[in-house]
Amino acid sequence: MSQWQPSIDIDTLKARAQFIASIRQFFAERDVLEVETPALAHAGVTDLHLQNFETELAAPGQDSGRCLYLQTSPEYHMKRLLCAGAPAIYQISKAFRNEEWGRFHNPEFTMLEWYRPRFDHWQLMDEVDALAQHTLGCRPALKSSYQALFIEHTGLDPLSASDQALRQRSEGLGMSDAVANSDRDTLLQLLFSFVVEPSIGLEQPQLVYDFPASQAALAKLNPKDSRVAERFELYYRGVELANGFHELQDADEQAKRFEKDNQLRVQAGLPAKPVDQHLLSALAHGLPHCAGVALGVDRLFMIARGLTHIEQSIAFAAERA
Repeated sequence: MSQWQPSIDIDTLKARAQFIASIRQFFAERDVLEVETPALAHAGVTDLHLQNFETELAAPGQDSGRCLYLQTSPEYHMKRLLCAGAPAIYQISKAFRNEEWGRFHNPEFTMLEWYRPRFDHWQLMDEVDALAQHTLGCRPALKSSYQALFIEHTGLDPLSASDQALRQRSEGLGMSDAVANSDRDTLLQLLFSFVVEPSIGLEQPQLVYDFPASQAALAKLNPKDSRVAERFELYYRGVELANGFHELQDADEQAKRFEKDNQLRVQAGLPAKPVDQHLLSALAHGLPHCAGVALGVDRLFMIARGLTHIEQSIAFAAERA
């Protein structure tokens, strides 16, 4: 029999609408402009750990047959708005990631993303903390460095431990197959995901800052310690909720990072992806000093309502879509 019914009950559907309205209220009170950007674009992401859904343009004309990518986040378009002179902006939008789904993952999900010109990542962490308290009624977040938490929970220093030590620690957790040919960054991510994350932010939110430079993505490197990036994440009750950056402004450096991403993709047996030239051109024109963050709305709502599975927080989960 067809599963035509929604995965959410109607009372929860109403609560979700009120929850999202409270998020909009939070930004309205801070004079942050709501914007909309495309879900489809001519370029996707090069990140080894993210996969775009792809489709082909069938409209008549010179672009017919061109590949288009559903966006994994509205980041690139929002940065282009900032380069064009937009003020502080936010967006609540659908995002799409072609990966497995489970308790905290649905291939289509709702993302809140916002950017604050003239903010650094410390100021934005405070605002993320304020939003968490506003929506969840929780205590203020703890703040700890990635390095300190990694040492506390794994016994290894992520910035100086050898690849072999990281590999042995991973194998001790029964992940031998996953780590056999893994690079250092993958080993760090495995250990952080399986050892550190489940143990932090259990009683009150936990902000983690100064991620390894290999995981800088679109963040600036710390000017006092180039081993780490000015990136942070928010965890609560064992769930990753938000990922933020003191945003990289250098177009040439960003192009190098995209190129390195594609090299890693090829080494992993994945196809290289087209680089978003629109973003690089915008960065070359000039991105203002700013910080930005992406937050999973469905996960945040799960915690607010005490739900146990992401499908309980959205109208139609993937298997019913």
